[in-house]
Amino acid sequence: MSGIQGIAQAFFRFSSEANNQNTSKMLLSDAEKAAVVSVWAKASGNVNALGGEALERLFLSFPQTKTYFSHFDLSAGSQDLQVHGGKVLSAIGEATKHLDNLESALSKLSDLHAYNLRVDPGNFRLLSHTIQVTLAAHFHSEFDATAQAAWDKFLAAIATVLTSKYR
Repeated sequence: MSGIQGIAQAFFRFSSEANNQNTSKMLLSDAEKAAVVSVWAKASGNVNALGGEALERLFLSFPQTKTYFSHFDLSAGSQDLQVHGGKVLSAIGEATKHLDNLESALSKLSDLHAYNLRVDPGNFRLLSHTIQVTLAAHFHSEFDATAQAAWDKFLAAIATVLTSKYR
């Protein structure tokens, strides 16, 4: 196993543990909330490009996730990736406005993912990882260790809400 694979496995183990915690009630500290909102303020003006890049990373790193997007042009920089990536990041942006009530804010998306799309819940942590890598690549000074930890916790809470109606 290469060093990169070991790091990835450790990350997923940590993220999986975070996803298994009861995060439906957001337990971000005031400093963590500020870190999430601060990074989002930088990212919010470029959601299509950043979201598209996060999806590109997802499909390159985890090709099994492509199965949900057979109708998309998955080539780098495609309009499909940018539009859908923008939708994903816009939903995350909306969640930044409701850090203390994610369940209510994301209820319709939770229904969509549980009842219509039936996305494998494990894919949320994979996308969480690629979103964080993308944010770190573009906002390295703002996306420091504190911000990364806050975003990891925030995205794990979103994933928990989105999968809460799966049965």
